[in-house]
Amino acid sequence: MKIKPHWQILLALALATVTGLLFRNLAASGGQAGGFVDGVVSFSADVGKLFLNLLKMIIVPLIVSSVISGITSLHGMKGFGRLLGKTAGFYALTSLLAICLGLVLVNVIQPGLTNGEPNEKIRMAFENHKESSADEAALKTVQEAKLVGEEQGGIVKQLTGFFVRMVPTNVFAAAMDNGQMLGLIFFSLLFAIAMTRLPLQQVSPLRDAFVALNDVMILMTQWIMALAPIGVYALILPVVYKTGGDIFQALFKYFATVLLALGLHLFVVMPLVIKVLAGVNPLDHFKAMRTALLTAFSTASSSATLPVTMRCVQDNAGVSKSTASFTIPLGATVNMDGTALYECVAVIFVAQVMGFDMSMAAQFMVVISALLTSVGVAGIPSASLVAIMIILTSSKIPGAETAVVALLAVDRLLDMARTAVNVFGDSCAALVIAKSEGEKVLQG
Repeated sequence: MKIKPHWQILLALALATVTGLLFRNLAASGGQAGGFVDGVVSFSADVGKLFLNLLKMIIVPLIVSSVISGITSLHGMKGFGRLLGKTAGFYALTSLLAICLGLVLVNVIQPGLTNGEPNEKIRMAFENHKESSADEAALKTVQEAKLVGEEQGGIVKQLTGFFVRMVPTNVFAAAMDNGQMLGLIFFSLLFAIAMTRLPLQQVSPLRDAFVALNDVMILMTQWIMALAPIGVYALILPVVYKTGGDIFQALFKYFATVLLALGLHLFVVMPLVIKVLAGVNPLDHFKAMRTALLTAFSTASSSATLPVTMRCVQDNAGVSKSTASFTIPLGATVNMDGTALYECVAVIFVAQVMGFDMSMAAQFMVVISALLTSVGVAGIPSASLVAIMIILTSSKIPGAETAVVALLAVDRLLDMARTAVNVFGDSCAALVIAKSEGEKVLQG
């Protein structure tokens, strides 16, 4: 009996977790076992990177072919404009709901406070982690994020920079740069709209070529996903092996707060949204998207999961190719519900630890900033890190760099969780918009 793909991935997650914990115990015992374990973990990381590279390899041709072939079937600007308005409205609504949920929970739970006072243990952990951290890559990442944040300027300037990045000077350079996916989507949309303005007999060969290319990319996606269990195991093993330590214990309440907020958004808010707006059974949609969700959790990359998300939305949820090819690539680039929620919780948490009193007006500005930066920095590497640095700096909260270095200790696991939330949000948008367009999607 053949095991279904999502069960294979789930089994790989469980085996990687068990192996990682065993390796941690072996390494702690010292001796020759430590060298062996380090070698295996390093090899596993390389295999995981290879799997990620395979997924990323097909992103550019998949985006170009799916967007162009999909938009050319929308009958021109009228269909495109309607779809764009619905998509933008849905993404803004769900991101705002996610941020407000995070704001409420971080104020109710107060993970940075103890008996109403700043938690000195966490503050000391921040300082000690920065001073004694052997992870030079973490400190370098934070410093680079700070520089990017300074280059981006304030919130308003950073948002206008988003529109500047949307129009690439060289579309081929944009295709080679993972941070310029939005520019690639913009060019593909413009190219597809131009095709719809020309006589059908003139562009039909070109349209057929893009449709054929899209079919080829879907087949390649199926081949790559056959390797998913191996790739997932290789990606998760190093994460489980390296996670832990005093800083993780100190940040447990913060870690739990973020996970609780992400879980409520994923399992309560978004199911209610699709139930109300699309009239579908949320359980059916979870079943349709389970492979994409597990892949998103394992890879911690919305972009790398894009081929799988497209396949699940079309094949399992019944969304048309034209709707999916527009909403999913755009969502993977600008729709970041989980990231926006995480930014809000992280900023308020740091303010609590540092004893920085934030008024309701200041917290409202954090909400607005999280909403804008979740879109504006989406195309930048370490996007959430850059956004947090921007908001902390603009809010004049002290100790930003020290705090963010410490937060990186638990960021990988939270990144995996918020990526799954981001991907599910994209799929919900495709479902709701498809339903509004009269398509026969999942029935509840």
